[in-house]
Amino acid sequence: MTKRRRARGAALTLALTMAVGALSGASAAGAVPASATGAVADPRTGPPADHARLRALLERVTTVDGAPGALAEVRDRRGRTVLTSGVGDVRHRTPVRADSRFRLGSMTKPFVATVLLQLAGEQRVRLDAPVERYLPGVVRGHGNDGRAVTVRQLLQHTSGVPDFLQYLRPQEIVADPLAHRDTRELLDIAFAHPPTFEPGTGWRYSNTGYLLVGMIIEKVTGHTYGEEIRRRLVRPLHLHDTFVPGIPGPHPRGYARPGPDAPLLDVTAVSPTIGGAAGELISSASDVNRFMAALLRGDLLRPAQQREMMRTRPTGAADGRAYGLGLESSPLPCGGRFWGHTGDFLGFETATGITARGRQVTVMANLGPGASDAQSDDIEAAVKTALCGG
Repeated sequence: MTKRRRARGAALTLALTMAVGALSGASAAGAVPASATGAVADPRTGPPADHARLRALLERVTTVDGAPGALAEVRDRRGRTVLTSGVGDVRHRTPVRADSRFRLGSMTKPFVATVLLQLAGEQRVRLDAPVERYLPGVVRGHGNDGRAVTVRQLLQHTSGVPDFLQYLRPQEIVADPLAHRDTRELLDIAFAHPPTFEPGTGWRYSNTGYLLVGMIIEKVTGHTYGEEIRRRLVRPLHLHDTFVPGIPGPHPRGYARPGPDAPLLDVTAVSPTIGGAAGELISSASDVNRFMAALLRGDLLRPAQQREMMRTRPTGAADGRAYGLGLESSPLPCGGRFWGHTGDFLGFETATGITARGRQVTVMANLGPGASDAQSDDIEAAVKTALCGG
C-alpha cells in the first residue's frame, strides 16, 4: 500500500464527515458483528490448504482494523482456496460470499494497460509517440502539453500530468454520489494546475494519465476502453464476474467511516465514473487471479510488449517497489519479487499479486475511505503472506 492512497482516503474521510447528511439514500450502520472466518475450496482441488497466518490477518482486518468484511483467494499448483472473514452486509449480518464481486479501483489499470499494449503490438499505437498524435489539443493548460508527453509516460506515471483526484473537492463526490462525471470534466480539473514535474524526469502516481489512456484506446479503435476490455480480455478469458461498470450479482456492500468513532456509512450506490479508465472496473477475486495468471504467462501480449510492460523504474518507495506499464513489482520478505497492483474506491480496498512461479492472491476489504493505515498494512501483509506460502 502507498502513502498516496492513504492520503487520498484521508481527504475523502474529511469530506464524508462534512457531508453525511447530504448523502441521500445511504444508510448508516452500527457496530460490526463479531468476525467469522471461513474457507472454501474449489471442488476440483480437495479441502482448503492450511493458511493459518493469512486467516489471522483477515480476521484482524475485520476486528482490530474495523472493516466489516474481507476476502482472499489464493491460487497455487495445488489449487484454489478462498478465505473470508466478517460480513458483506452490516445491516443483515450476512457473511462475505466467496464469489463476491467488488470495485477494483486502481486494479483497473493492469487491464487498461494490457489493452493499450495489445494495440501497440498491432502497430496501432506507438508507446514513445506523443499523446498529441492521438489526442490533439486535449492535454493543454497551465504548462501541460500533449506534445511533450508520451503514451509510455502515461502508463508508467512518469508524465508529470497532475492527478485530478488531488484537486477534486471530495465534498462534491459524497454530496451527489450518483452524479455522472464526464472524462473531459475530470481532465479540466487536472489541467487547471501545472505539471508535477517535466515529463520523464520523475515518478508520481496520476489517475489522469489513465483517463487519457482510455481516451487513446477509444480514438484508435472507435470503441470505449470498456468495450475493448470486454472483447480482448473478458470474453477470451471467460471472466464472468468482470464488468464496466455496475455490480450485478452477489456482492458485499461497500462502506466508509466518516470519522474515527462514527458509524459505518453505506456507499455502495456511487457512480463509478469518478474513476473512469483509472479505476471503475468491477470484478471478483477469481476473475482478477485468472486475468493476472494469463498476463504473466504471456497469453495476452506479444513478447516485445510483455517486455515493455515489465520494464520498471523505481517509485521512490523505501521498500524498493518499482512500476512498469500498469504493473508494480514489489519485494517479498521470503525472497524474490512479485507483480501486482493495489486499488481503492469508495467502499472497497483491494490488492493482487502473483509470483514468477504462478502463486497468486487477491484480497478485498469492504471499507474505504475511513480505514486506518493498519487496514492497508494488513492487506499488504496478507498478500505477501499468501505469496510466501505462510
